Amino acid sequence: MTVPATTPQPGAGAVTDTGPGRPGPAEEALRPAEEALRPRADILRPHAEDAFAHELAALAADDRPRPARWRLSPWAVATYLLGGTLPDGTLITPKYVGPRRIVEVAVATLATDRALLLLGVPGTAKTWVSEHLAAAVSGDSTLLVQGTAGTPEEAIRYGWNYARLLAEGPSRAALVPSPVMRAMDQGMTARVEELTRIPADVQDTLITILSEKTLPVPELGEEVQAVPGFNLIATANDRDRGVNELSSALRRRFNTVVLPLPATPEDEVDIVARRVEQLGRSLELPALPEGVEEIRRVVTVFRELRDGVTADGRTKLKSPSGTLSTAEAISVLTGGLALAAHFGDGVLRPSDVAAGLLGAVVRDPAADRVVWQEYLETVVRERDGWKDFYRACREVSA
Repeated sequence: MTVPATTPQPGAGAVTDTGPGRPGPAEEALRPAEEALRPRADILRPHAEDAFAHELAALAADDRPRPARWRLSPWAVATYLLGGTLPDGTLITPKYVGPRRIVEVAVATLATDRALLLLGVPGTAKTWVSEHLAAAVSGDSTLLVQGTAGTPEEAIRYGWNYARLLAEGPSRAALVPSPVMRAMDQGMTARVEELTRIPADVQDTLITILSEKTLPVPELGEEVQAVPGFNLIATANDRDRGVNELSSALRRRFNTVVLPLPATPEDEVDIVARRVEQLGRSLELPALPEGVEEIRRVVTVFRELRDGVTADGRTKLKSPSGTLSTAEAISVLTGGLALAAHFGDGVLRPSDVAAGLLGAVVRDPAADRVVWQEYLETVVRERDGWKDFYRACREVSA
């Protein structure tokens, strides 16, 4: 929002002689707002386009064809997500560890007039992939609608500045565009998180936007038509309670890409280690090299309980009620790293992750506790090299 400049007039209560280089009252009043809007260097979690600006700039030099208003070519977008080394030696860090074809299909979808739906169980990096796709394609991942059970229609279409609406009546100046409307007008990528948590009647406001590429504004007798470059990425999962199924009409407007859980333990350990290291740096926690063994143990526990069988396939296990996702493993280990830093010797140990692990596994105090105790006694207790891990888990589970 642009604040109009005003020139104080003598006799109107304005101070005209502020002295050379000294701000007047109006400037002083505007200073807090300007400082709040100024980019900061100490942001806890920068947007993808800020955190990886150097990589995006290097990839922008690629001369392959790119769709209208795209910052990068489709090849460069896929490389940004999957990682690689550019001809000039720039190292692109992987943002997603998984099948290359999944990323290629997602990027190719955004280059068409079809919207993209990223589907998967919780913790499969849907939001992470969505953010990085928007950052790479449009250079802006902030055109976001966060889906909840209370998301209103205005969050997807538009709202009103009611002070101006009452003073002036319906007008363009009184209209408050949604992130989706702004993306349509500017030819950018909008994001809708947790689409299936939005009430069904609100979900369906997307049908006209995605099929006709237009958003009617009947109060003004106008419409907003999307310009080339506009598209939409939605994320959804069907594992949580309170899910609103997508109508068949809306589902047809999306190309659905299913993000799987990491295929191998090595992939999952790699993902968890990368994210814990990134989070640790932002939180000024100790480095991870001496804690890799604990990462491997937590990932092993999560995978075995999630799959209902031990890694060697010999022992069948009961699975708890929780999802035990990769994202939860990252949370357990980040919490453990904080314990090691502030209440230990800075080295991640079993005692640092045991409490977080218990909290992730035992969601239902009755049923899940039985599953956890059985797993500890029949698997963890008998596993070579896991005695310290078993003792730590037993201590917090008692």
